[in-house]
Amino acid sequence: MESPSKRRKKNDSKSTTVPHRNLDFFFRKKSNLPLKTPASDSSIQGLPDERDQSTSEHALTDEELARKLQAEWEREDQQNLSTEPETDPTSRIDHVQGEPHNADKAGQDFATDALEQNLTDPKPQPNGNKTSFLGLQSTASDDDAITLTIPFDESPLTFNPEQYIPGLQKQWASEGGDAFYALLTRCFVLVNSTQSRIKIVDTLVNCLRVIIQADPESLLPAVWLATNSISPAYISLELGLGGSAISKALKKICGLDSAGLKTLYDKHGDAGDVAFEAKKRQSFTLRKPKPLSIKGAYQTLVKIANSKGHGSVEQKQRLVERLLQDARGPEESRYIVRTLVQHLRIGAVKTTMLIALARAFQLSRPAGADFAIRDQAELAKLKKEDLAVIWSKAEETVKTCFARRPNYGDLVPGLLEVGVSEELLLRCSLALHIPLRPMLGSITRDLSEMLTKLQGRDFSCEFKYDGQRAQVHCDENGKVSIFSRHLEVMTDKYPDLVALVPEIRGDGVSSFILEGEVVAVDRNSGDLKTFQTLTNRAKKDVDIGSIQIDVCLFAFDLMYLNGEQLLNRPFRERRGLLRSMFVEKDHHFTWVKSIDATSADSETVLEFFKSATDIKCEGIMVKVLDNLPNPDLIADRDPSEEVDPVPITENVTPSKKGKKPSTAAAAKKKAQAEKQQEKEKGTRRKALLATYEPDKRLDSWLKVKKDYATSADTIDLIPVAGWHGQGRKAKWWSPILLACRNPETGSLEVVTKCISGFTDKFYAANKEKYAQDGDNTLGSRPAYIEYSAYEPDVWFEPQEVWEMAFADITLSPTYTAAIGLVNESRGLSMRFPRFLKVREDKGIEEASTAEFLADLYRKQEARILATGGGQGSGTGATGGAGEDEEDGDE
Repeated sequence: MESPSKRRKKNDSKSTTVPHRNLDFFFRKKSNLPLKTPASDSSIQGLPDERDQSTSEHALTDEELARKLQAEWEREDQQNLSTEPETDPTSRIDHVQGEPHNADKAGQDFATDALEQNLTDPKPQPNGNKTSFLGLQSTASDDDAITLTIPFDESPLTFNPEQYIPGLQKQWASEGGDAFYALLTRCFVLVNSTQSRIKIVDTLVNCLRVIIQADPESLLPAVWLATNSISPAYISLELGLGGSAISKALKKICGLDSAGLKTLYDKHGDAGDVAFEAKKRQSFTLRKPKPLSIKGAYQTLVKIANSKGHGSVEQKQRLVERLLQDARGPEESRYIVRTLVQHLRIGAVKTTMLIALARAFQLSRPAGADFAIRDQAELAKLKKEDLAVIWSKAEETVKTCFARRPNYGDLVPGLLEVGVSEELLLRCSLALHIPLRPMLGSITRDLSEMLTKLQGRDFSCEFKYDGQRAQVHCDENGKVSIFSRHLEVMTDKYPDLVALVPEIRGDGVSSFILEGEVVAVDRNSGDLKTFQTLTNRAKKDVDIGSIQIDVCLFAFDLMYLNGEQLLNRPFRERRGLLRSMFVEKDHHFTWVKSIDATSADSETVLEFFKSATDIKCEGIMVKVLDNLPNPDLIADRDPSEEVDPVPITENVTPSKKGKKPSTAAAAKKKAQAEKQQEKEKGTRRKALLATYEPDKRLDSWLKVKKDYATSADTIDLIPVAGWHGQGRKAKWWSPILLACRNPETGSLEVVTKCISGFTDKFYAANKEKYAQDGDNTLGSRPAYIEYSAYEPDVWFEPQEVWEMAFADITLSPTYTAAIGLVNESRGLSMRFPRFLKVREDKGIEEASTAEFLADLYRKQEARILATGGGQGSGTGATGGAGEDEEDGDE
């Protein structure tokens, strides 16, 4: 590396008004100081001889040297050389907090490199007659008077983007014209400052509107960044960054040493908050960072993800450092780092972003677009209910498009061109090799609840196999793609299924999308194996000749056939096409085992459920066959002929058809039947369509699992913290704090502490996994975990889901889970929680929600009221009747 005293020579011989100066020039007044050899101790080292170009080390720190150079430069040549015009030089030289000159070697190297570059490589200023010089720049970005004052959290019905766009575009034009990342940061800060979902949506809507109108090309990168992703799930594009890369970058860019970084992390427990504090403490820099743009930030992330092979680690490190270096101010640094660690924590989950996009394109459009938008003033005059109808229609359109084509890269360009319209639905329709989001089933706790919900309907009961859900695509050329329920590509994991497709495709089938369950089987006998057996199979690059765990695909639905979408066809028709157009192959490909039934066939359904659990299935799936109720089941039905719903218990004897109950019981059942019919007329029929509804959880698909076939409910919670145990458990974590998730805000809401159900072996493994100061623990409570009671000894990194049983759910003054859903001032907790098992098949995004917890509480209260009412008034005298009434009120 060149010495700071060495200057680049110009090729032209013309004289210049700026005399050539080396370091000796700036210290000429100190020339009488004695020169020291490198062996000297604490005195200022001698300046390097012009004949000796090796770099000598001065006792002056980088900061002191820079200050001296700056002061001499300004005093000696005020006419030709200038400082930053908008900033007073004295205000830009702040005291350094935390003594950055004692930073680690990486920080010193960065400062030295920047110093040498400024001394040896002056660059012309835009006006052409001034030369750049070394100067200290404040790390706090120059206050962006426009961006920092935009009221994104204002109501979209009063917010006017036109008021701010001219100033923003003028500001952006000086740096290439792209929207600054500061705009997105402003939005993130406002979103992060509120728990109100309405405010979160409004803030996102207004930010998106500004980008739509001011710089539409930055909209797609902004959406990716706000949703904390850079590509759809089915395109493998991962950042592949470890914590060390970000730590090294923070230490180098912000002048921290390892101890300082650990101190900050122990205090804050969040990498973004650490970056915020580190940037605040770095009070000067030797180079003013160029404003980071939204497009630039996203493109850098894509470069990081695409860095492969030899030298990729170093390349990723440089890109991370460049992002942090260009981040202006602490807030930008905070959200850049949170993006790098893939945990943005602003509550802008998928649903929230889709809602915001739908509303933004109802109010704004890019220049040159001609699609219709709503008049803001007219919307402001509408009643809340009427406005909700307009919003919900647009939101449903956008959600439907994304469910069928889950890629913002398809959705956002379509919105920019045609807005929220019918044409958008055509552009974002089903496509081969692009997975649609799967339809989901609602949970029922027993058969009585299921039979009650499906009264008057024909339905199919199917075995719910203990395997992995798979979506299989095949085009006219025979290309096959297989996707998981999370839309991840599994084609390489199952080469045996890929090879199987030509054999199962019947005559006349050119292309299809079908759905089924991949289950580990014994190839000779056909016996089913557990899900744990399937997980032992390699996940990618599987050689078909080395497969040791055989699988069978049990198909249950068909969504696309020969270029035609089947989503709007009833399940009976889709199932018929699947079974008639494809060919079974023993122990390789077949249909899920099923029976067709009605709510009157309780004994048959119970026997089918038991046969499913006997062969290691999880339970059964129950699906409505037709869009309309069966008139034979609902017309002139005598309530006395009804069969009591049958709960799943080992010692249950179903009531027999035709048994005449007492007059009081008959009157009670008749009243219940009339009440149920009224509900059917109101909402039930619409909700129980037999069509395939991507990314929706409806009552037209119900699942009854053997885990639910008990008197007690269960819930899936996330372990988030622990305390040191007492007595025999002193060496383990006990109790353990558990939380449910709030999908609207992205936060985790603590529900309860648990000390029951754990074995000593589990305790030991759990303590090893969540070792204090280990990779899976945090230094302090993360902001996204809502808890304010007695502080735990350790906070866990949320990463797994535990299935929990409990006695009952209670209102709690301590825990905030589901607060506002059943009580305005109290949350919900659980009495006598008991650990059942780790849900290895679930990620934390699939843990139970606060709304689910609230529903369990409401059901519990309904059961209590039903039981009490039966004893006191003669209504709901039996458990079955009480459950009927509860389910009917849902």
